[in-house]
Amino acid sequence: MIRPDIFTETATALKNIYDKQLPQLLQLKDWQSKYRILMTLGKELPAFDSDWHRDEFLVQGCESKAWLLHYQDPVTAQHFWAFDSDARIVKGLIILILVQLNGLTAEQLAEATPESLLTELQLQQNISQSRSNGLLAVLNRVRASALTHK
Repeated sequence: MIRPDIFTETATALKNIYDKQLPQLLQLKDWQSKYRILMTLGKELPAFDSDWHRDEFLVQGCESKAWLLHYQDPVTAQHFWAFDSDARIVKGLIILILVQLNGLTAEQLAEATPESLLTELQLQQNISQSRSNGLLAVLNRVRASALTHK
């Protein structure tokens, strides 16, 4: 059983990351400093129950294992996610996507461009092709889950 509070706790953590760590990350110029911050972002998230590490939540296309849970609020139509990964850098990269998309409606998600933040942070040239592919797989899964729950 999925705890409903995981989505509100994750939303709160993502909002704090967006408000506090993201501005700091945007100011950094060197990759090593950005990498250190990305590696620690996952510590801000609530604990992900190990029984959620099931194949049905596993994101296909990631070299590392990443699990993504989705919830749509029936009243507001907002979409929320909770996630985990066995790799800290993957967790940090997923956070960069979800800080921008968590809590949006399907219409807002259709207009969102989370890739622009990755470009602004100059991450594409500093992460491997397999990490880029995994990030794209997560983004596609987020968008697909929102489309199927309109």
